[in-house]
Amino acid sequence: MNRLRSAWYAACQQVARVLFVTLFGVRVYHAERLPREGGVLVVSNHQSYLDPILVAVGMPRPFQPMARESLFRVAPFRWLIRSLYAFPVRRGTADFGAVREALRRLRAGAVVLMFPEGTRTRDGSIEPLQGGPVTVALRGGVPIVPMVIDGAFEAWPRTQMLPWPHRVRVACGTPVWPDEAAAKEPDVVMAAIRDQMLELQAELRRLRRCR
Repeated sequence: MNRLRSAWYAACQQVARVLFVTLFGVRVYHAERLPREGGVLVVSNHQSYLDPILVAVGMPRPFQPMARESLFRVAPFRWLIRSLYAFPVRRGTADFGAVREALRRLRAGAVVLMFPEGTRTRDGSIEPLQGGPVTVALRGGVPIVPMVIDGAFEAWPRTQMLPWPHRVRVACGTPVWPDEAAAKEPDVVMAAIRDQMLELQAELRRLRRCR
């Protein structure tokens, strides 16, 4: 079953890669920064509904996104996202069940994806990040890897019903290892991660203007 699921994920990733490169000219930078083995907690900015696909499409390992609970209410879509390793979280609450599931997956060596802004951006900026990912990463004994998406807000802002083509860039940041995170307060760690994300966003915007 695991082999079948892995093959299904790989097939969907390849289809998404072709589709997203065609429609959005997606390019991924610094993918080599993602640790090649062991549990990893990836945190990303949140620009659009496309984001879980955008951050994973060019990565060498499967991503397992924590997604809002309402997305699991429609049976066909629920089957699809569960088949691609997504699991639900109730936003705006202390969802201990989602945290336990994230920890279980991290300890099993998975790459778990979170969006610590809590919701999609309203203007394309990176909002302050919630401190919860630091606690999860420390309990799981895994690094936090920041990622940045740029261009997806223009492709599919929250005020728009459907996406339209627009150039999108994605970049992977430098891991924050558990011993480094444990030495500071969670909010301080996430503020430093946000600073790194802002630098990556600026880099992507320079690259987007040049190409």
